[in-house]
Amino acid sequence: MGRLEGKITLVTGAGSDRGLGGATAKRFAEEGAFVYLTDLDVTGAEAIAAAIRESGGQAEALAQDVTREADWDRIFSRIEDGHGRLDVLVNNAGIAVLKPIAELTAADWEKQNRVNLDSVFYGTQRAVALMRKVGHGGSIINLSSIAGLVGVQMCGAYAAAKGGVRLFSKVIAQECAAQNIRCNSVHPGMIETAMQDVARKDNPEGFKQIVAGIPMQRMGEPLDIANMNLFLASDESRYITGCEFVVDGGVTAM
Repeated sequence: MGRLEGKITLVTGAGSDRGLGGATAKRFAEEGAFVYLTDLDVTGAEAIAAAIRESGGQAEALAQDVTREADWDRIFSRIEDGHGRLDVLVNNAGIAVLKPIAELTAADWEKQNRVNLDSVFYGTQRAVALMRKVGHGGSIINLSSIAGLVGVQMCGAYAAAKGGVRLFSKVIAQECAAQNIRCNSVHPGMIETAMQDVARKDNPEGFKQIVAGIPMQRMGEPLDIANMNLFLASDESRYITGCEFVVDGGVTAM
């Protein structure tokens, strides 16, 4: 039996085949979960959902702008109508606009906080309401970053949002523990996604130096984050809540 057999799960920002959300959706389906995948890029999400179904898994792709409460209401109505419950929410959708403070605009600040922090509030609030209604508990996994733990240059708005995700998750864990609703944050370091292709192309030497500074001497893979999400989604982590899980090759240990 799979580690998520019979669980109903939702993964946001799952439209990229090389992204953390896409990898998580595939991993969840491999372990027996029904996976709802959402993304602004519904074509990309549907491609991943189709691949999951072709492999014998269960998945449905839905279009979603995570900054719009109306979209969250529509997604949760679809989940409740289709399955009556949600067991796992992975708030994965996010963006990064990396600029020094002198160049950071109010629009940059607002956009990153809308996508990276406000969306986590919208999704978590609705997941908690449905999980309490059903009464079977659940797991909420919020994607933060090592930039939500330590200072990283040019990450002012991004770090503020991701730091907010970390502490927000702890509050939810405290508020919901009695209903067996767990909430934890995951903090990736440098992960080999499509986003890194741009950095590698724009500044190859600088990119090499950054990678060389990782104690494990390499970037992580989306599967590394997907496996951490899998652990937190499964009953193996049933007594874990309010914690942060760092997946960074040793960067924050220095």
